[in-house]
Amino acid sequence: MRNSTACNASNRMSLIMSLRGAQRRSNLDPRGGRLPRSARNERGAIMKTILVVVAVSVSVVGLSSCARVQVPGPGAGVEAPLPHEPLPPLAFVWPEDRRAAVSLSFDDARASQADIGIPLLDSYGIKATFYVSLPALRAKLPAWQAALAAGHEIGNHSVRHPCTGNFPFSREKALEDYTLDQMATELDQANAEIEKLLGVRPVTFAYPCGQKFVGRGVEARSYVPLVASRFLAGRGWRDEAPTDPAFCDLAQLMTMELDGLTWDQLKALIDQTVQHGFWLVLCGHNVGESGRQAVRTDTLRAFCEYVRDPRNGLWVDTVATVARYVAEHRTFPARR
Repeated sequence: MRNSTACNASNRMSLIMSLRGAQRRSNLDPRGGRLPRSARNERGAIMKTILVVVAVSVSVVGLSSCARVQVPGPGAGVEAPLPHEPLPPLAFVWPEDRRAAVSLSFDDARASQADIGIPLLDSYGIKATFYVSLPALRAKLPAWQAALAAGHEIGNHSVRHPCTGNFPFSREKALEDYTLDQMATELDQANAEIEKLLGVRPVTFAYPCGQKFVGRGVEARSYVPLVASRFLAGRGWRDEAPTDPAFCDLAQLMTMELDGLTWDQLKALIDQTVQHGFWLVLCGHNVGESGRQAVRTDTLRAFCEYVRDPRNGLWVDTVATVARYVAEHRTFPARR
């Protein structure tokens, strides 16, 4: 507080002295000598008005915030820190001195994930998280049993994949028509069915369409608390930034789209994540050379090669594994 007060006083005094100097200089005739008394009085009145206006502005707007300002007049201006410079991210230490974490996840148990994606990941020893649709899980059950045995995570993605009814495909299972009780029942049913089919109970959940509400208008409610009470973590969709492990709500992990990205585009996201020491959670759907909602195989292969190089300092693991580490090691354990 004392340093702030001194800075405020210094800034105000420097500005006032500079304006007074400008007032004295305004009395000089540019051709030499002093202006006549009448002209000096007229300019003096103008400068006094300016001085009063500036002084009031300083008090109201907040030169006292010690923003970087350049005071007019001869000599160097007064400089102080900007009040709106971003704060540094909260410190978080990843295992084995890694610089950041990355989790790959895929939704809906689509056939191309089992046929193309998992074999590619297995060839590099990369573990991913798969949020499964129950009909698709049953359709290729041996493949998903093998994926689980290979160390991949199987997560909960609900029973019916409800989204807003603004999507025509979800009109008959619109979140606007759900209640919290219905959603709670569906989350529990999906967990029970996955456990029955695979012998494991999911510990993380992916919000279908990334949407986290039920109901309409004043009756709308978040179902994030339902997820938080049942799962270690809840994964989002199409967010705008990586997850800050030191601050995040694990029930609402920031998640970025992997579908359609070139390697250069994905590398830019990784670089951004490493710069801050954050956790990049990625989500894709199909795996193939092209097509709608498809993770490009060339991008996925380039990713695997890059993250396997220890010089790049990345920890790649399932959503559950990284979330568990975050929950156990961050400095704010109450923030779950």
